[in-house]
Amino acid sequence: MTDAKRLAGEKAIEYVEDGMVIGVGTGSTVAYFIDALARIKHRVAGAVSSSEQSSERLRAHGIEIVDLNTAGPLQLYVDGADECDPHRRLIKGGGAALTREKIIAEASEQFVCIIDAAKRVDVLGKFPLPVEVIPMARSLVARRIVKATGGQPVWREGVVTDNGNWVLDVHGLAIVDPVGLESELNQIPGVVCVGLFARRSADVVIVGGETV
Repeated sequence: MTDAKRLAGEKAIEYVEDGMVIGVGTGSTVAYFIDALARIKHRVAGAVSSSEQSSERLRAHGIEIVDLNTAGPLQLYVDGADECDPHRRLIKGGGAALTREKIIAEASEQFVCIIDAAKRVDVLGKFPLPVEVIPMARSLVARRIVKATGGQPVWREGVVTDNGNWVLDVHGLAIVDPVGLESELNQIPGVVCVGLFARRSADVVIVGGETV
């Protein structure tokens, strides 16, 4: 699996063009992309990072961190996923960086998702769906999620996002309408971000060293 993650991360370098400011996601597969990016850092103008974890790794390689407000629209975003269905719709947020990841995906012309084969599924939901919530709304949001989905929200205790919020992981879902569910959950007061990347899905999915 480590080899598959490394191959996926290195394959994504093919989408990097000279002078780009690149959106960079979070996670173990993205770490391989950052390491590969370091080898061509003289060709890129910098990176917009989705997490403090990725920012630290980028800085360690001497890659400049650029604020998204300064960068404006991005040409490329590279990130992993916890699940990916045949329509390139994703569940993300296992690393609790889902809100910043979704913002960068929205700002990017092309979203390249890098995964290993274990992340491919026919129907999203086996991996618990992360939902970032304002702390005071945790119980309210959990009740509304149960009512809306029948799933079981579990508070990811001890985890605080880079935005100062909490995460609920919703178990027991089979998500047959990811776009609809993403929209519905976004309407619950107190929800900051839903870990469904369905309305803005990936444009390209790389599994191991192969584009699918």
